[in-house]
Amino acid sequence: QLQLVESGGGLVQPGASLRLSCAGSGFTLADKSVTWFRQAPGKEREALLCIRSAGRSTTFAPPVDGRFTISRDNSQNTVDLQMSGLIPEDTGVYYCAARDTGCARWPSDYNYWGQGTQVTVSS
Repeated sequence: QLQLVESGGGLVQPGASLRLSCAGSGFTLADKSVTWFRQAPGKEREALLCIRSAGRSTTFAPPVDGRFTISRDNSQNTVDLQMSGLIPEDTGVYYCAARDTGCARWPSDYNYWGQGTQVTVSS
């Protein structure tokens, strides 16, 4: 069974850092583009950052530029999202998604999805 599994979410205070991980099961992430999405309460799912199979990344969401980074570890079959300087507006469910070709902004462009992990930023 092909699936993605996110981990690392939780409740943190403003200014904290958190690292999310997306693990591939049943297939390799190394030859796929992987994007982290966020769905805030009452809002649509938005693309944050994407990493291509060759390692180059794209930032889709300007508010996270400089605070979030995306990386892949092909030996572990994972793609991580390192988040720092978290603010309450970063609260939401974080999803990873993968597709066979290059990075894309829209959720409908992705073939594979994880179940999501909740991140709550609150004092």
